[in-house]
Amino acid sequence: MTEAVIFDLDGSLVDSMWMWRAIDIEYLGRFGIELPENLQACIEGMSFSETAAYFKERFRLPDDLDTIKADWNRMAWDKYAREVPLKEGAAELLRYCAAHGIKAGIATSNSRELAENVIGAHGLTQYFGCIMTSCDVAKGKPAPDVYLAVAGALGVQPEHCLVFEDIVPGILAGKAAGMRVCAVYDRYSEPQDDEKRRLADYYTYDFKELMEDGILAGH
Repeated sequence: MTEAVIFDLDGSLVDSMWMWRAIDIEYLGRFGIELPENLQACIEGMSFSETAAYFKERFRLPDDLDTIKADWNRMAWDKYAREVPLKEGAAELLRYCAAHGIKAGIATSNSRELAENVIGAHGLTQYFGCIMTSCDVAKGKPAPDVYLAVAGALGVQPEHCLVFEDIVPGILAGKAAGMRVCAVYDRYSEPQDDEKRRLADYYTYDFKELMEDGILAGH
């Protein structure tokens, strides 16, 4: 039986992957740097801090890591609060879980400030017993650390957790943690769809369908 659901944030709980490409273009443009086409593939699964370190080294940025992260938080803050929608059926699924005694947590590679901002903007704060970021653990995705940390904070064994992830490194992290994983459709990761379906236990376009087909019960 599913005792807890654990959401990745970007591309899984909220439709925000488009936003980060726009931010990367704007941010690098400040330094006269054009966005490399392979950048997103290079940083997939990295924590917020790991990404900042990668940017600083790859692009030889003059700012320190704290300044880079603070700039990204400022650039993303309003977009998360005003322009980033929930994925289809996410609010309904969270209400369903709350009504059926299923705990919920977030395991994100993003910053805590932005995660708290976006769930607060959608009035979902009360549904989550734990928000954990990859910066809180030793290794980011695809290592299982952040998912195991959330399960521990929720007091649920990994085998009773269901993970929602939109990219391959996140799916690998959930599986490495010994959890069932439902891959979530996201336009950004469409090129990964075949591999996502192969690696995950389930695949969904709309969270509402999960309340109807037994996945939350572990079927």
